[in-house]
Amino acid sequence: MPESPTSPPTSPLPGSPTNNATPPSPVSALLRATVLFAAFLALQLVLFKSLLTFPSSRFLPAPRRSNSTWANGAVDDAEECKAGLIYVYDLPPEFNHDLVAHCDRLWPWYSFCPYLSNGGLGRPAAEVPALSAVVPNASLPNWYNTDQFPLEVIVHRRLLSHRCRTIDASLATAFYVPFYAGLDVGSHLWGPNSTVADRDRAGARLLRWLRGQPFFAKSGGWDHFITLGRITWDFRRYGADGWGTNLVLMPGMENVTRLVIEGDRLDPLDVGVPYPTGFHPRRAADVRAWQEHVLSLDRRNLFGFAGAPRSGFPDDFRDVLLEECEDAGSDRCRAVDCRGTRCNDDGAAVMRLFMGSRFCLQPRGDSFTRRSLFDCMVAGAVPVLFWRRTAYDAYRWFLPRGEEGEWSVFIDRRALRVGNVSVRDVLEGYSERRVRRMRERVVEMIPRLVYGSSPDGLGDGMDDALDVALGGVLKRFRHRRWSIGHEAERPPGRLVAGAPPRRGSSKTTTPPTSNGRNGSVIGQRASRHRSTAASSAYIKTVLSEAPASRSKSLQLS
Repeated sequence: MPESPTSPPTSPLPGSPTNNATPPSPVSALLRATVLFAAFLALQLVLFKSLLTFPSSRFLPAPRRSNSTWANGAVDDAEECKAGLIYVYDLPPEFNHDLVAHCDRLWPWYSFCPYLSNGGLGRPAAEVPALSAVVPNASLPNWYNTDQFPLEVIVHRRLLSHRCRTIDASLATAFYVPFYAGLDVGSHLWGPNSTVADRDRAGARLLRWLRGQPFFAKSGGWDHFITLGRITWDFRRYGADGWGTNLVLMPGMENVTRLVIEGDRLDPLDVGVPYPTGFHPRRAADVRAWQEHVLSLDRRNLFGFAGAPRSGFPDDFRDVLLEECEDAGSDRCRAVDCRGTRCNDDGAAVMRLFMGSRFCLQPRGDSFTRRSLFDCMVAGAVPVLFWRRTAYDAYRWFLPRGEEGEWSVFIDRRALRVGNVSVRDVLEGYSERRVRRMRERVVEMIPRLVYGSSPDGLGDGMDDALDVALGGVLKRFRHRRWSIGHEAERPPGRLVAGAPPRRGSSKTTTPPTSNGRNGSVIGQRASRHRSTAASSAYIKTVLSEAPASRSKSLQLS
């Protein structure tokens, strides 16, 4: 009968090694124990340091001056956080840490691990010879070999160290859910045995966990936001066996704001944010140095195009642009063939092209936008667009609306396809002075299009892409809270709640600022009630037992 762990030891057999061994001296036993203990401590230290490299909420950055409000120390200037505080959920590791720990399994063709190093920024440009040859030495510390899909990791790491992050959820204006949904679904999109259930499993488990959190249950999610590191169509599966996961359409996501590299312009909860580029400045001075550099470049090409023809697509528009480039001649246009992984491996070929061109052609990719759009603008070239949805309708928080002609060129793709216009003729119609003004406008916009590498942001009053996104999120949530409070004051029976979100609207509900000079008080109240009632139709009721969730309204920006 086998012994149990608690059974008394049996006596050794006569003549056994244990019976004949010489008992160790107390000194040697103590020495052995000391060595083993020291080895154990060294191993623990190595493991701890290696775990700190993972972008997980389990291994938070060290606080600077911790108190009960701000996780990263009291801010020097109270005005810095007047917009509100952010609470970052500490999710179970399966939703973020474990995905990074198994980064070699995320992509079927190559290991994704190098792209997740340095908090999602990737390898420094100094370690990538091709990229370091393009970037001047002064700017080299600000450049990385960044993939287009690590937004979730980049934002999570920044928010963990953000000066306005709070560890007291009751003080939060916004709640961040650090689920690496893009990394998760990406690992299932091309697997030969991957199923719909595989793609949906993590999202369904996350939402079950989230619905058990008190602040999510209280609001129904209207003050929560998430980042999605792939395009929105990868999270909207229409049909039983369609592409991607169903995360965005799952119960529980009805009210959650989504920062996504390309959103659905008809869904007000999708907020388009810039694709990550390779430029991650540490401070405002680094941005200004780069801006001066790209403005000073001698750009010998009139226009350039980075892309690959796709033989599987009939009448592919990229073929049209390649022909336009060929017709213009090598002295006016240069193209980079992106077949295979050439444009993804180090980014050097694309950056060299755009830094030597005054204009860059930006057709739609597999979806309406490509990362190439942001590479082009960071390089200081003027984008030439053929679909309005590529930029004008997609990034309303980041690109100035109503001023499109100041920083871009739009060419009707249908006229171009039939030969009524040519790219060369259109672009040569711009004077040198006009092109210079357009390039200056593009370069002026660079800070809002990049993600800085410093936890404190760029400083000196300069906002990067994350600052802009957080400002928009906090503004949206404050307006929602204001709207909810005013709906609660209205007489019963007049609320409009529970209706599905209306798609495509851009109406806003803002606190009234008039003191009576713009109309009578009665007129103002009636207008306010109409606006509030209309806005309440944007948000779905999730928890009928929570009074606040019955009267939520979505503030569109």
